[in-house]
Amino acid sequence: MIPARYAASRFPAKLMQALGNKTVIRHTYDNTVATGLFDEVVVVTDSDIIFSEITSHGGKAIMSKKEHESGSDRIAEAAAGMEVDIIVNVQGDEPFVKKEPLQKLLNVFEGEKGKQVQVASLMQVLTEQKLIDDPNYVKVVFDKNMNALMFSRSVIPYPRNETAASIYYEHIGVYAFRKEALMNFTNWPATPLENAEKIECLRYLENGVSIKMVVTDYMGIEIDTPEDLQRAAKLL
Repeated sequence: MIPARYAASRFPAKLMQALGNKTVIRHTYDNTVATGLFDEVVVVTDSDIIFSEITSHGGKAIMSKKEHESGSDRIAEAAAGMEVDIIVNVQGDEPFVKKEPLQKLLNVFEGEKGKQVQVASLMQVLTEQKLIDDPNYVKVVFDKNMNALMFSRSVIPYPRNETAASIYYEHIGVYAFRKEALMNFTNWPATPLENAEKIECLRYLENGVSIKMVVTDYMGIEIDTPEDLQRAAKLL
């Protein structure tokens, strides 16, 4: 499922911006379908414009019935009546989504160990200091079992020990959930850290639900700002 809001505080109508010969949201949808990993790919939106953009090109979209604070809340409404095991949330501003990272994400639900996993998400190494310092890039730290400890727009870990070699990871807004975990999420009120940071997955951590993190080599560029769109056009 691809949650897709038309309004965006940092970059209004970003999903309908042209990127090469298609809009950002169509790149995201088409590339998700092209992975071949899913029984169904659906855009869930509050926007007639985005709904029409997807359906007029042969894609599948659902209109949200209610206003939603987060993408997870938006897709939970659409998924509530569906018979599904695993739901993958690909953010609408991920035009370079590809098969390998999503396959790695789904793999953590396999086998005996996988039965314990309720929520999983992707991350990639950040190397540019400018991006590490940028609050638009959410950083994540994790334990030795690859479970997230904290997500923040601040620089984490903070380099108090300048001789320690710190690796910084950007949290990529792609999640996989068991349906029950997603439904629980929407029934919990927003949590203090979530409200402070405006990072929705902190609600899971604050309610004691682990998030298994998966490292991917490269997921391309999330479109959060006009500058990101320019970078994406170069990459394309």
